[in-house]
Amino acid sequence: MEDEAVKSVRTYLLTLQQNICRTLSEADGKSAFHEDHWERDGSQPLAGGGITSVLKEGRIFEKAGVNFSHVSGKALPPSATAMRPECAGKPFEALGVSLVVHPDNPYVPTSHANVRFFAAGEETWWFGGGYDLTPYYGFEEDCRHWHETAKKACDPFGLEIYPKLKKSCDEYFYLKHRQEPRGIGGLFFDDWNVWDFEKCFAFIQSIGNSYIDAYLPIVEKRHAMPFGEREKIFQKLRRGRYVEFNLLYDRGTLFGLQSGGRTESILMSLPPEVCWDYDWQPGSGTIEARLYENFLVERDWV
Repeated sequence: MEDEAVKSVRTYLLTLQQNICRTLSEADGKSAFHEDHWERDGSQPLAGGGITSVLKEGRIFEKAGVNFSHVSGKALPPSATAMRPECAGKPFEALGVSLVVHPDNPYVPTSHANVRFFAAGEETWWFGGGYDLTPYYGFEEDCRHWHETAKKACDPFGLEIYPKLKKSCDEYFYLKHRQEPRGIGGLFFDDWNVWDFEKCFAFIQSIGNSYIDAYLPIVEKRHAMPFGEREKIFQKLRRGRYVEFNLLYDRGTLFGLQSGGRTESILMSLPPEVCWDYDWQPGSGTIEARLYENFLVERDWV
């Protein structure tokens, strides 16, 4: 891949990370992001480095992490070649921004976003990414806003794009062992090189730039809602599902671990407090049951 193309992606991703961190920190109004700059010297499986930015114990956000990384290696790990076996054993470059926001108030959903770029060998490249929403207590208007913003980001590139990526998201963020979705979805795509580089890069920027527009209005609407111990317990139980998905299925986590990535950055997505309770079930007719019945189901939101 040409160096100028990689430099353009790198510049955009660093700007995206800075913009998201600044916006979330301003919204929180209490805590700022701590930046951890890290590098690999090349003697390990990966060379390169990144910036891990973490906000803790904020007014609104219990924990938020926004990670930029740009690494290279001598051979792609199995998680990255499952869909492209012809790339097995090839040297690679990987750039990306990945973020997870865990709010304090259970009425504010957790959100996740990721945009990434891979180049393998001389000619093979692709983009990936998307974003998804994990509510604890569902609100119809929040879910519609989330998906309407996602659709708006996709539509300039073809009206067929949003339905396709929405379906991919529903299928990907699914806990097979529990037979339930992680949340209400959004967008997901991988191995994306359906157009030329310039158009694919423009598409990635549209998705990345729309994340704050999708999430922040929900945060502002819900963060001051009163809550108590009951809601926090349910939030921690549902966070357990989040942990299960990230450790069992998430391709980004698997890629990082299989390629010898930086553990602290890979696992920054995990929530600060979480719990499991044997065979827990929501009471019939409760607001907790409503999440399962009305939101953790396949639905068209727009």
